[in-house]
Amino acid sequence: MKDILLPADTYIVVNQTILTEIDKNILINLYEPIIGPISVSLYLTLWSDLDKHDLISSDYTHHHLMTILKSSLKDILLARKSLESLGLIKTYIKRNDNINEYLYELYSPLSAYEFFNHPVLSVLLLNNIGEIEYNNLRSYYKKINIKKTDYEEITSTMNDTFKSINNTTYENDLIRRKKELNINLNNIIDFDLIINSLPKDLVNSHTFTKKTKELINELAFIYNVDSVSMSEFIRLVIDNVGIIDKEKLREVVRKNYEFNNNGSLPTIVYRSQPDYLKSPSGDSSPRSKMIKVFENTKPYDFLKFKNKGVKPSSRELKILESLAIDYNLPPGVINVLVDYSIRVKDGKLNRTYLESIASVWNRKGIKTVNDAMNEAAKYRIKKDTSKISTTSKKSVSPVPSWMNEDNKEEKMSDEELLELEKEMSIYK
Repeated sequence: MKDILLPADTYIVVNQTILTEIDKNILINLYEPIIGPISVSLYLTLWSDLDKHDLISSDYTHHHLMTILKSSLKDILLARKSLESLGLIKTYIKRNDNINEYLYELYSPLSAYEFFNHPVLSVLLLNNIGEIEYNNLRSYYKKINIKKTDYEEITSTMNDTFKSINNTTYENDLIRRKKELNINLNNIIDFDLIINSLPKDLVNSHTFTKKTKELINELAFIYNVDSVSMSEFIRLVIDNVGIIDKEKLREVVRKNYEFNNNGSLPTIVYRSQPDYLKSPSGDSSPRSKMIKVFENTKPYDFLKFKNKGVKPSSRELKILESLAIDYNLPPGVINVLVDYSIRVKDGKLNRTYLESIASVWNRKGIKTVNDAMNEAAKYRIKKDTSKISTTSKKSVSPVPSWMNEDNKEEKMSDEELLELEKEMSIYK
């Protein structure tokens, strides 16, 4: 069920952790380059809504957030989704007839040590800010090592200082403590397939622990690895007693990606349009089916299709990454922009042209495929009205089964790519 967020919808904030000034520093230095300033501002605003004991807030409306953040409800929802996906908040809803009630639980950001050792977050940070700034941040958070060779430790132990006496003990389960969540990631890897592909005498109860599965899913997400390829990587790093070397697995997956992408590291150009930005189902018009194609195709796959099956070059990948990160465009909107640009620029991916339009769309808050197509149509009308009237008379080719509304497949076969090229004619 899709919930529509309204300014009058109320919310309360519940603190599930212990928040410190160090957490604010980490949010701004490490998280903000990935999720953007609005997301961090939303987290800090929810934090400031708490009472003087930092436990629970009063009731507020979402109009309160719009006023404080000077942002639209659409941008606030997008910011909230970013916080949820990185494990900084949990969201609950109580549905009512008119006004829904939301509950936002706050959780701590990862420590600097955990962040820099996280297989997904560390890579995203590096690719978003560059190696020089990344190393500067690492230096800032490095611990100080002082040589103690000339010193003698004389630290007292507890039994040297205190003695034990009989006393009453208390239940302390409800005492507040620092709590963190992992990033919110759906299962990407088919572990049954991997287990069945490995020698039976090699897999045991210690092979795929919860932590190991989490790491494998995270690596699959950030490096766009499928289950079959991941199985091959695991074979390279599993020992003779069935234990997967996590550090070696990280290294193998990363090096494979760098080898296939001219040494570059990934960002988030492999995701398709998030569900809450997709158009409602029910419309079977050719335009609606075209929208579904843009929404359910990853920018990487879409550009590969436009390149007639050739993988995007490192230059092209950097353009996609810039549209996603520097201009905050969702994947479906990137597809529309890439398609439009290639068509008006003689099959070329012109970075300057793309970024000039992306800058305008970012300021206008273009987040849905439908809005992006409308904007692109305005540019085309300005350029050549006669061409619009000519293309509107083109016949529409039969709709292939893979473009049905309930289709959620992200990858396309060669036959489907050919069908897509024909169907694209309605958008010219």
